[in-house]
Amino acid sequence: MTAILLALVAAVGYGVSDFVGGVASRRVAALRVVIVSYPFSLVVVLLIAPFVGGSVSLTPILWGLASGVAGGLAVWWFYLALASGPMAVVSPLTAVLVAGIPVVAGFAIGERPGALAFVGIALALVAVLLVSKESPDTTTGEVAGGREMKFTRTVAWLTVGSGVTFAVAFICLHRIGDGSGLWPLAASRASATAVVWCVALASGHFSPPHGSVLKLAAFVGVLDVAANAALLYAYQGGLLSLVSVIASLYPAATVMLAMIMLGERVGRLQQAGMLLALAAVGLIAVA
Repeated sequence: MTAILLALVAAVGYGVSDFVGGVASRRVAALRVVIVSYPFSLVVVLLIAPFVGGSVSLTPILWGLASGVAGGLAVWWFYLALASGPMAVVSPLTAVLVAGIPVVAGFAIGERPGALAFVGIALALVAVLLVSKESPDTTTGEVAGGREMKFTRTVAWLTVGSGVTFAVAFICLHRIGDGSGLWPLAASRASATAVVWCVALASGHFSPPHGSVLKLAAFVGVLDVAANAALLYAYQGGLLSLVSVIASLYPAATVMLAMIMLGERVGRLQQAGMLLALAAVGLIAVA
């Protein structure tokens, strides 16, 4: 039960982080937000880690580094896909891959949740798909800046790539195990920072934001630490398949905040998805 609660904390953390990052990205390029939030999250982890304890050993650190590299690549590819393709396709497809691949990986390593948990996993996968579905804008449709957003082969590869690498980041966090405290998470944030900084330098976007956007980026960094730390400890006490699918419900928190804070319209499919998410969490918790 503790693992499920921690996974829910991670989902809320990721969802709020996406909302805050999305608000910031409406003012400056998304990459400019990430080049601040990732190193800030590293600083936060380094400040907290000594008080948490744990021993520094090579294997968990390597898994942490791998998680950070995968997460950094995932963010880069996801933003590229959103920049060129229809969000109504890119977002739900990515979310389903993030939720589904760890479930398959968990089954592959011998995890066998109970019958209720299986039903909960199935409902959660459907919930992720529905909640991530963008409500169509009747005025602009799939046009941005006068350019039609098509799901081309390149966008498809970027979308699948981001979903797979996000899932790999989850699996690597699961492989860290216990006894290392937050030191592997520090390694993860360090390698993720290295990836996004290299991308930003190569693309000419290495320009930190200022003012309120800088504060939002720092807040994203704090949320990132909270979500990843909760997920790390959830994996130590729960199954990869169950913890991952709960954590993957993070779009529900993002949609809820967008509805409450920004007054954005939430479609019927998204509403159904949030109800299914609640049902999925309940079934998995009971199981």
